[in-house]
Amino acid sequence: MSLAVVRSRALAGMEAPEVVVEAHLANGLPSFTLVGLPEAEVKEARDRVRAAITQSGFDFPGKRITVNLAPADLPKESGRFDLPIAIGLLAASGQIPPNRLEEYEFAGELALTGALRPVRGALAMMLSARAGGRAFLLPAENAAEAARVQGAQVYGAASLGAVCAHLMGRELLSPAQAGAVHEAPDYPDLADVKGQQTARRALEVAAAGGHSLLMSGPPGTGKSMLAQRLPGILPPMTEAEALESAAVLSLTGAFRAAAWGRRVMRAPHHSASGVALVGGGNPPRPGEVSQATHGILFLDELPEFDRKALEVLREPLENGRITISRAARQADFPARFQLVAAMNPCPCGFLGHPSGRCRCSPEQVARYRSRLSGPLLDRIDLHIEVPALPEADLTAASAGEASLVVRARVALARERQLARQGKPNSQLAGKEIERHCALDGAAQGLLKQAIARLNLSARGYHRILRVARTVADLAGADRLNAAQVAEAVQYRRLAQP
Repeated sequence: MSLAVVRSRALAGMEAPEVVVEAHLANGLPSFTLVGLPEAEVKEARDRVRAAITQSGFDFPGKRITVNLAPADLPKESGRFDLPIAIGLLAASGQIPPNRLEEYEFAGELALTGALRPVRGALAMMLSARAGGRAFLLPAENAAEAARVQGAQVYGAASLGAVCAHLMGRELLSPAQAGAVHEAPDYPDLADVKGQQTARRALEVAAAGGHSLLMSGPPGTGKSMLAQRLPGILPPMTEAEALESAAVLSLTGAFRAAAWGRRVMRAPHHSASGVALVGGGNPPRPGEVSQATHGILFLDELPEFDRKALEVLREPLENGRITISRAARQADFPARFQLVAAMNPCPCGFLGHPSGRCRCSPEQVARYRSRLSGPLLDRIDLHIEVPALPEADLTAASAGEASLVVRARVALARERQLARQGKPNSQLAGKEIERHCALDGAAQGLLKQAIARLNLSARGYHRILRVARTVADLAGADRLNAAQVAEAVQYRRLAQP
């Protein structure tokens, strides 16, 4: 047989379109041609495949070789096509039987020794391959990752020789199993935080409803410490959330099987660009907002970020997705993250500090705060001040509640939301807000006063209702009362001029 057809997968955002690898051998001067829009790393497969085949004990075909990667208009990148190209050549030259190739899809980078090296995006590829009904044959390091997909049939191999032995029926590979899951991730404990009762309460509300949070206060008051403890009080991830989070991390090569079900916390430096935050490149890669899917995106020193970089967060905060469009490529990534940000109240950081150390003029303070646009602040649900700790709180031996206790209350509140509307309160929109955020008479009157005095936008009004709904869920109440609305209003005051 001079022609063999092998199935593989490319990556296009979160999608993994099928790629058909056609290997053809013809008479003529020995040559090796790769067609089908391969990028540089795919073209280099010719040398890797040649060495891997000979080092694995097979003969490299001394003929005119043409390998086509179809469809021809889909760009192909990375070394994932090394293994299917090698299998196609061996099948076309009759060194392995071609009759079982239709049962499998292949992906893996080959070392010159014939060993298989891991590739990016194994989880995303397996999600697409499952729909095709074929088993997937991957490097051993990727097998446990891909096996997370329910109903998937995955085989992991250490070398090209092991793959060929499996296809020839000599030494069959065992189906891969998903790695062990750690039921209780080791998050920092909220009990480490002394004092800051208002901030702790806001953190609990943010966790219960999935709300974004902005903390303002002098240096050393515990803003970063509070943010680092938010993942520990969030409810456990569902299977679908864990799978989507892992699939995004798999695209960057950052997924680790031991971290399955753990809330991701991304904390980019304030020098990060807009492309680093939302993603980009060619081919498009997920940015920080996508890598933080179903986790936390923590932006410390928020005003120090470039304003243009911060403005790109506005759409993913609203929509939960980000589309990266380039001249010839487009990719869609999830971006359902929880934003937590921290900032100082002024350039020196000590505005309002009991020591009176601040010497910033009103113009300097206004210029500093103007680095954050009104539309961005309007999209952040909770705004709180984190003041300097009094000496009594700082030296107290006893701390507040542990994360385990707070997490139990948060989980109950989130269960109420999912049972009532099938989503966290932060994702309520339009008529859902009217239906699920019913106010009593006193609460309606209070909210009207807040709209008039704080000049709330329609978005701000809806966010107050969502936060009040979360406060009521924590209290186990069905209808919103004045006290719950008042607490939600307090969390918006920092956003007002």
